[in-house]
Amino acid sequence: MRRWLNITALFAALALVALTLACGGEEETAPSTGASGEDLTLGGGNRGGGGDGVFRRLWQEPPTLDPHEAGDTTSAGIIVEVFSGLVTLNTALQVAPDLAERWDVSEDGKTYTFHLRRDAKFHDGKPVTAEDVKYSFERATDTATQSPEASAYLDDIVGVLPKLAGQADEVSGVRVIDTHTVEIAINEPKPFFLAKLTYPTSYIVDRENLESEGDDWVFKPNATGPFKLAEYRVGELIVLERNEHFYGGPALLDRVELILSGGSAMAMYENGEIDITGVGLSELDRVSNPLEPLNAEVVVAPPGFDLAYIGFNLSEPPFDDANFRRALAYAIDKETIAHRVLLELVVPATGILPPDFPGYNPAVQAPGFDPAKAQELMAQSKYAGGAPRIVVTIPGTGGSAGLDLQAILEMWEDTLGLTVELQQVETATYWDDLNDGRLQAFAGLGWQADYPDPQNFLDILFHSESQLNQSGYSNPEVDRLLEAARVEQDWETRKALYNDAEQLIVDDVPWVLLWFSGENIVLLKPYVRGYALTPLIVPKLKDVWIEGR
Repeated sequence: MRRWLNITALFAALALVALTLACGGEEETAPSTGASGEDLTLGGGNRGGGGDGVFRRLWQEPPTLDPHEAGDTTSAGIIVEVFSGLVTLNTALQVAPDLAERWDVSEDGKTYTFHLRRDAKFHDGKPVTAEDVKYSFERATDTATQSPEASAYLDDIVGVLPKLAGQADEVSGVRVIDTHTVEIAINEPKPFFLAKLTYPTSYIVDRENLESEGDDWVFKPNATGPFKLAEYRVGELIVLERNEHFYGGPALLDRVELILSGGSAMAMYENGEIDITGVGLSELDRVSNPLEPLNAEVVVAPPGFDLAYIGFNLSEPPFDDANFRRALAYAIDKETIAHRVLLELVVPATGILPPDFPGYNPAVQAPGFDPAKAQELMAQSKYAGGAPRIVVTIPGTGGSAGLDLQAILEMWEDTLGLTVELQQVETATYWDDLNDGRLQAFAGLGWQADYPDPQNFLDILFHSESQLNQSGYSNPEVDRLLEAARVEQDWETRKALYNDAEQLIVDDVPWVLLWFSGENIVLLKPYVRGYALTPLIVPKLKDVWIEGR
């Protein structure tokens, strides 16, 4: 959910790190990640006892609340609480029933039959039907919707690609069987297909709601999730209110208040204006002191399944030369930056898949710090005599580059004699330029996984035909391995295919891999109970309650 994280903002203050980490059936998409809802859930005692039933936190303005248009973690963190899909990820990161109470899979693994819950309703009490499911998939793949994610997250479904190309009027692979049964046909048997359906692009919307409200429907969505959007004051406040019709039982909270107007997170937390906050570098020593009263409210959040990087446009000089890119990677002392600059709140990335993520293999190793090797590779590149002007672009306005990026640019100058310009542009412009291939090099963002399967990193980001392959990276052998892994049913064989592909990718250096999340320090009020800190964005506020505020 996208999964695209604003790393510039994170490392400039590191006050939102932990907050960004929080977007039945017969088959499993991958072995367990080792995470469990019980291990990550905070609090205990009897639910619902006392308090005002309101959970408050700082948030950023979401780019959209339309699930079919969302592609960022800020939007997704709200969308997963207001909308829902056929299936979901629970706090143990397992695919679980949602609007569909169960599903059947054909013997060839290419047809899924979903049986909807009879008690599934929209916020206004109207029943959810198979026609609603069909409409939602049609809308997500309509050219007028311009979903940035449909091609990556729905392309397994028969008929989606022709629909996205404007060559078909419907998604032929989604078929209504009866009021409570819908069938989805996919092009090949893929063990990660159900997990992909947990992404918001697959969420269900109400056709009547969209048609009656027009473009303003996202401010009055008649959705199906555990919370309703009760109030949205742009730039000020979003209020979510308990959905009494929720098929999983009403939420324990009365409402959630997301403050968009900004402010000092630490000051607001200490004043009781918000109930949770991440801890920035400037406050880390204070809250870590056992003599400090706030120390009793410190919680360690698990590392997120995310990766920060600097990306290169491989069609643009000097990044069209593999040795030049490798030289840049070998010139970065990530261990020193992580320790001295970022105070070990991050872990230097040695590969693409984060530790504890399914498919992670410590044997996969990207280039490490070796100044002599960096200089040798630079001499072997076609830019040994001098590189063209290099500009690294980051998103945002009025801020500064993260301390880590500043340190990296200094290392490139000291080791390789390169002077690299840093350019900051407004976020919307950044995305337009990046998607249109106009950026020479890009930084300030990271990728957060949407579901626990290596396909969500390696295939979606590096297959030559993926629309989310922002670098234009292409390696026929990598494509072959990724395509074989898509349909491989044996997990160990799939894992080996992904590991081979991952090593080839990191050797080619389409990105300079920077950081995985480390354990993050969070302050949480003691009266907040049942709050799960998870490495992926999943719906979880339904089971939070306030006790004795």
